[in-house]
Amino acid sequence: MTETAQAVPKWHASGDWFDTCKCNVPCPCSFAQPPTYGDCQGVLAWHVREGYYGDVPLDGLNVLMLASFVGNVWAEHSDAYGAVFLDERADDAQREALQMIFGGQAGSWPAEMITMFGAEMRGMDFAPIDVQVDEDLGGWKATVPGRVEASASALTGPTTPEGARVQSTNLPGSETGPGQVATWGRATADRADAFGFHWSREGQSSKHITFDWSGPN
Repeated sequence: MTETAQAVPKWHASGDWFDTCKCNVPCPCSFAQPPTYGDCQGVLAWHVREGYYGDVPLDGLNVLMLASFVGNVWAEHSDAYGAVFLDERADDAQREALQMIFGGQAGSWPAEMITMFGAEMRGMDFAPIDVQVDEDLGGWKATVPGRVEASASALTGPTTPEGARVQSTNLPGSETGPGQVATWGRATADRADAFGFHWSREGQSSKHITFDWSGPN
């Protein structure tokens, strides 16, 4: 990546983000609290519904990350590791754009999050990433064949009206930045076998949060 900060064009990306993780429901990380078991690991997926990087369109592209850390991700933490999959459907210009945005070099919220998280990157690969989000937010899932599977159903309970979603606003630890709406779920699959990350579980926390970023500021 050779672009300097001065060379980054105007860009925008908005869409869906969700995770599946080790924590109990609801994941304390979203409330800027230490994770349930003192450490957290999981799958993070982004689907760009609408986006551009200069004159490069980004609509429909996906990014997926595996991550692990010990402690409070918003405060003191250690042993932070990550690995990233970028959508193999992207052409060369789109690949460069995704790397600039999600690598933090293009500014906006990803740059803030990466600086704060400070993870050691274990690898990056271009791969087929399938991300699906129900329009009514009844469920969401992401797969990288043979390597990652993450899926969840929207959280419900005895006093939740049928079809209603359990949502939060003004989260103190919103992983996609301020001003976004979170919808809570429970993971039906959370599996990883890539870049030295290995886990398989279900029934733990998941949440969907919209994202809306613009740069390079």
